[in-house]
Amino acid sequence: MSYLVLARKYRPRNFAEMVGQGHVVQALSNALGSGRLHHAYLFTGTRGVGKTTVARILAKSLNCVGSDGQGGITATPCGVCQACVDIDSGRFVDYTELDAASNRSVDEIQALLEQAVYKPVQGRFKVFMIDEVHMLTGHAFNAMLKTLEEPPEYLKFVLATTDPQKVPVTVLSRCLQFSLRPMAPETVREHLEHVLAAEQIAFDAGALRLLARAARGSMRDALSLTDQAIAFGAGRLDEAMVRQMLGSVDQSYVFQLIDALAQGDGAAVCALCEVLRTHGLSAASALEDMAAVLQRMAVWQVAAAGVDEDSDPDAARIAQLAALLPPDETQLLYSLCLHGRADLGLAPDEYAALTMVLLRLLAFKPAVVAVHGWQATQEKKSLNSPHAPPGKRVPVRDSARLQPEAPGAADPDSGDAVWQEIDLERDKQGQPLEAVWAGDMAAEHVSAGDVQALEGALRLPAVPTLPTRLVGIPVRSATTAEPEPVATAGLQPTPEGDFWHGVVQALVDSAAVNAMARELALQSQLLARDEGLWLLRVERESLNQTSSRERLAQALQAAGYAVELAVEIGRVSDCPARRNSAASQGRMDAARQLIEADPFVQRMVREFGAKIVPGSIQPL
Repeated sequence: MSYLVLARKYRPRNFAEMVGQGHVVQALSNALGSGRLHHAYLFTGTRGVGKTTVARILAKSLNCVGSDGQGGITATPCGVCQACVDIDSGRFVDYTELDAASNRSVDEIQALLEQAVYKPVQGRFKVFMIDEVHMLTGHAFNAMLKTLEEPPEYLKFVLATTDPQKVPVTVLSRCLQFSLRPMAPETVREHLEHVLAAEQIAFDAGALRLLARAARGSMRDALSLTDQAIAFGAGRLDEAMVRQMLGSVDQSYVFQLIDALAQGDGAAVCALCEVLRTHGLSAASALEDMAAVLQRMAVWQVAAAGVDEDSDPDAARIAQLAALLPPDETQLLYSLCLHGRADLGLAPDEYAALTMVLLRLLAFKPAVVAVHGWQATQEKKSLNSPHAPPGKRVPVRDSARLQPEAPGAADPDSGDAVWQEIDLERDKQGQPLEAVWAGDMAAEHVSAGDVQALEGALRLPAVPTLPTRLVGIPVRSATTAEPEPVATAGLQPTPEGDFWHGVVQALVDSAAVNAMARELALQSQLLARDEGLWLLRVERESLNQTSSRERLAQALQAAGYAVELAVEIGRVSDCPARRNSAASQGRMDAARQLIEADPFVQRMVREFGAKIVPGSIQPL
């Protein structure tokens, strides 16, 4: 006796055996039970979700006569009458299946429609089932439109397609459409358990989870992979063997990779990627599994629910990683894994590409520096590092706010006259505390040793080296409150703004700056100028890049301003971009007023109800 594959052997014979398509089964069962039958049905969905199966069950429901030969239209076909048996075996004369992928021309459709004029021979209805109907030509669609709209009362059309977007709307409007959904992995796994129990084949729960995930929503693919796994494992489904067959990455490697990324351990990431190469595991599969784990971590971080280790043995580990990796880095790593799959095919070595995708997160990950029990971040990123104890994180600005030379300070030429303002958080009260380096340290709540240590940490970020002598920089009071959140405000001209606008406009007009350096110049506000140093302020941290500052400083030097730039983050009230916008708006308002004041325009509006089209006025 020849072997029958699982996908055919366990094809559902009635609606009760259908899996994962309850919405379609309920609608069709109610319609059959009440006699409200449509003349044309369209089933859509991805491969292996049951489109052809539903069509055959529907054909049996329409033609079943029951085991006693006295039955009528029913939602529960008997499966033993001549009509049911012949439809299951594919030899029922009144049920015709046409594969539109290979019979797509108008001639095949016309030959099919010629049979529509004849009444059923054996059954109650003729049923024409056209699979992959979107493959028909335009002429073939047109040939069937009239018959599809008004078929004989004994004729039913059943169409199936994986791409309903390619079906003409004239066909869609004539059909009752049902969308069959991809199967959830849990649904596929439960069905595989039922099938393997019926086949008396031993299996591991982990092996079924791998097969269900690899099926990607298709029950037919799941059963085909199960057939392959049974042959590969010599009659047994073992997780290790299934993983080897699929080329899947062991979850332990995935967890180790995420843990190494959370710890910022680049050496461990490279070592794990080399292990994947040694074992011949798929780099694409590694990224897919990482994305799946990161998605569950993100859900756990948003809605931390109780961990059910009995139903999911990986849940405890995922919860542990979710607590270790900050939410923003979880989202970033998830995005990198998704987009990194496209990079694998572009690189000459997919494992090298995998390493670069994973190390990309470390390039954006903030480095954390511990100083006397405090922690300072080097990068302009989230300060909620998993390594920082609560209440002891120090927000550090991109460049220190500069202070003037104080009376009694050290010799400026000695290099000790650089003043910085450091924003601290009180350890317990959570209130802002600002300390000024040098001066009366007894009045502050931090020791001189703490300030010196923090000053050393603040030298780590990549900011321009400050000159040793600063004169004339406006003083920010050490008792002022924390700056307000960055927000877009209206233009408030300042004295320095006139000078800065002229300088920047000259650079832009001469194309001396471009890209990010130009945006830094246009979006920044000049706060103060000193010999050899200008202090700028921007609202967006993304503008304050080392390369942008260097290119802007080089352009200024070429224009005759040999200065270094220091940039801080805060609210900007006067910048060249806002001045240009205000000037443009002023020209637009003047042009609009000129048009509205024109006597001819006023007469057209008054006598004919004319209106000026918005956006049609442009200043010259």
